[in-house]
Amino acid sequence: MSLFIQIHPENPQARLIAQAADVVRSGGVIIYPTDSGYALGCGIGEKTALERICRIRHLDERHHFTLVCRDLSEIATYAKVDNTAYRLLKAATPGPYTFILPATREVPRRLMQPKRKTIGIRVPGNPIARALLDALGEPMMSTTLILPGEPHAESDPYEIRDRLDHEVDMIIDGGYGGLEVTTMVEFQESGPVILRHGLGDASLFE
Repeated sequence: MSLFIQIHPENPQARLIAQAADVVRSGGVIIYPTDSGYALGCGIGEKTALERICRIRHLDERHHFTLVCRDLSEIATYAKVDNTAYRLLKAATPGPYTFILPATREVPRRLMQPKRKTIGIRVPGNPIARALLDALGEPMMSTTLILPGEPHAESDPYEIRDRLDHEVDMIIDGGYGGLEVTTMVEFQESGPVILRHGLGDASLFE
């Protein structure tokens, strides 16, 4: 049975955030709120936790995982960001965007898109996600909580508990989430390409 904790969506309680960070550091899998619904998260180097997430979502090795980062300086450790991309990322973060960028050698091979050597990056604006990343002091490996056969990300923490109580180590109730996905932008040699329209303002990249 997972821990189920309620964290204030605007003023996250430091004690509970620290508890969640401890679960991630110890190799656990958590469910937490983002700008666009709930997501599964774990530590970057936790292979077993990653495998558990893949089982929950029925993912294969082609799935594009995302690193959830605190800020632009953290992004630069894991992704190659040129001057044009940096200016655009600075204007759009934090916020409901997923960026696809060339991965650096710091990214574990199992997290990057195998053929293109790219990595998905997010800098969330959600206060709970940001507080959790600050407490961890490093990015989390993450993927949107879309269960097999479902069209949208999960948004109700109580329904999530009913379905996944025995599959994860902690569920953070940060209130009801949205159903809309992030805007996804890939930075290619020719410039940014919008792969998916969602919550974020895509006009920044057009």
